[in-house]
Amino acid sequence: MDLQLANKKVFISGSTAGIGYAIAKAFAKENAIVYINGRNAGKVENAKNSIIAESGNEQVFGITADLTTEAGFATLSQELTEVDILINNLGIFEPVNFFDSKDEDWTNLFDINVMSGIRLSRFYMPKMLANNWGRVVFISSESGLQIPTEMIHYGMSKTAQLSLTNGLAQLTKGTGVTVNAILPGPTFSDGAERFFGELAKQRNVTIDEVEHQYFTETRPLSLLQRFISPDEVAATAAFVSSPLAAATNGASIRVDGGILKGLN
Repeated sequence: MDLQLANKKVFISGSTAGIGYAIAKAFAKENAIVYINGRNAGKVENAKNSIIAESGNEQVFGITADLTTEAGFATLSQELTEVDILINNLGIFEPVNFFDSKDEDWTNLFDINVMSGIRLSRFYMPKMLANNWGRVVFISSESGLQIPTEMIHYGMSKTAQLSLTNGLAQLTKGTGVTVNAILPGPTFSDGAERFFGELAKQRNVTIDEVEHQYFTETRPLSLLQRFISPDEVAATAAFVSSPLAAATNGASIRVDGGILKGLN
């Protein structure tokens, strides 16, 4: 299927690895003009070159900027003044016991997961509205609806992204701009691979055994009963960003493997 993304200019925050990298690769394969981002210049360059090699698309560019800071945002906004598609992917997760958590745990995670998307949307979305076409996509999580007790602060930040999605979508009424959120379930990104790899070492078992135990004990509601791949999330992100998805706006789209229950 041709998603009609050729020559659309897209920026993906936090895209040197994991879901962000997979999304960038998906857009590159659709012949979009792709801008990836990270804090480390070497990682940005390596990711850019890998995407070009995998996709055959030479229109892939890297911008090194720490988007958790106003200075990093200023660097980006000077290098890339306008985009057709904005993917707010930058984010972290970390298990922290609520009663042991500190204020800085909450403010740091909120600044990374939420404020980066606010800054980017505030800058790029007015130009989309002026052009009467654009896509803003927040990579949220099923944890935004089903708050994980082992990292409540993370769930809070993902719920905040859903509020942003809802509010910003209201500003697009009557235009060709849409704002949506994607809710991945447990995904085998680089961060998850490191986390579960460490668990496997501690328990002296294989990652496959840890995965089985995780879905049996921690996420038993999953219908998929395995980790989602970053490419599976990326496929949804590419479609939602395409002209073919013009009727989808203000939505929270599940790519959760069936963990979330109910009709909402």
